[in-house]
Amino acid sequence: MRTRRHRRGWVALFAAAAVWVTSGVSAAHPPRKVPTLGADFLWGVAASGFQSEGHAPDSNWTRYIASGATADPYRDSVDFTRRYIADIDLAARLGVRVYRVGIEWARVQPRPDTWDETAFGFYDNVIARILAAGMRPMLTLDHWVYPGWAVDRGGWRNQGMVQDWLVNMRKVVSRYASRDPLWVTFNEPAAYVGTELRTGGITVEEAPAMLDRIAQAHNEIYDVIHGLRPNAQVTSNLGYVAGAETEVNGPIVDRIASKLDFIGVDYYFAPLPATGESAQGGSEGGPPIWELPVHPEGIYYALRHYARQFPDRPLYVVENGIPTENGKSRPDGYTRADHLRDTVYWLQRAKADGMNVIGYNYWSLTDNYEWGSYAPRFGLFTVDVLTDPTMARRPTEAVEVYARLIRAGGVAPTYEPTRAEVPCLQIDAPDTCAEEAGLGEG
Repeated sequence: MRTRRHRRGWVALFAAAAVWVTSGVSAAHPPRKVPTLGADFLWGVAASGFQSEGHAPDSNWTRYIASGATADPYRDSVDFTRRYIADIDLAARLGVRVYRVGIEWARVQPRPDTWDETAFGFYDNVIARILAAGMRPMLTLDHWVYPGWAVDRGGWRNQGMVQDWLVNMRKVVSRYASRDPLWVTFNEPAAYVGTELRTGGITVEEAPAMLDRIAQAHNEIYDVIHGLRPNAQVTSNLGYVAGAETEVNGPIVDRIASKLDFIGVDYYFAPLPATGESAQGGSEGGPPIWELPVHPEGIYYALRHYARQFPDRPLYVVENGIPTENGKSRPDGYTRADHLRDTVYWLQRAKADGMNVIGYNYWSLTDNYEWGSYAPRFGLFTVDVLTDPTMARRPTEAVEVYARLIRAGGVAPTYEPTRAEVPCLQIDAPDTCAEEAGLGEG
């Protein structure tokens, strides 16, 4: 997940703004009966390594936190490294089929010529536990964190970063390919560039080169993965920017389109209505992340955008959720449980309208370190890192709701969303909202 403040460089980089459209609005979808998502649908939960593991080694992010630039210290996050068995068991009791984790480069390769077998042993145990619980691992190779020694070499401003990255990732892939995971090479590459801009890893002038290097690394590791397992499923998930998706993610999609086995989509927010800014990008002085506009029907339009672009590829929602402030009720009164039911309704609508949606991961299983702060809470299970020394996992009201949705294959056929739909053109770009024959009624 990526927070509002961390994306402002991303928006500046791509010169993209989400326009709040007030005219030419098409009719909204009336609620209608929806079929279930089916027995083969991949329900899941997601987390990232650095955001949840704790006990973090030297990296670009530990150095940034040490500089005093973040709202909260990292501490040991939610201590997944020592609590992974219990956390994986929580996911298994939900009934999910996929558990997404990251393999942290900074942890497994602490020096350029050294790999840490103890660190690899930790990931061996995590993956074994996921498999033993009847779930399939989804492994993220790069979730915005790289070793301190790579920082010293220039990070992504250094052309040699690609080969350094590939040396490690070949080792990771060769170790875990036999477990048949779903693969995510880079988490939200455009947002990664924006985060590097904000944290000082690159300059605006260096941003295009970083995107090129990410694309090169993705394409090469894709071939490595398929060389070891021809039927592997690989993606690089895209942080969907409502109102500006083509401008923001189009450049990376153009570079890696031929090497995506499924289209991974992350969806959270709609554009801000008054300012014309994208809620995915945000700006200083804007609303906190838990006050950003949430429109669950937007996930339908996001999926349709990529169904049109890639009619031959399956679609997977790799991340989706809703933030609250330190576990408080949201100012708009929208609950995590209602948001989850409404979102699943729109997944069912998408599938009923011909979109090949194969999976959905809730972000996240537990609260974690949201790139500088513990205030935004996304977890199905909430964790008070700063105030509770036991770091107990306390279930939110959405836990039982998610378990019921999984058992039932979605909401009931006659379900009507809690939050009334708004027209597409109020929450996305005209090209995304345009009707197209053969993809439903929207």
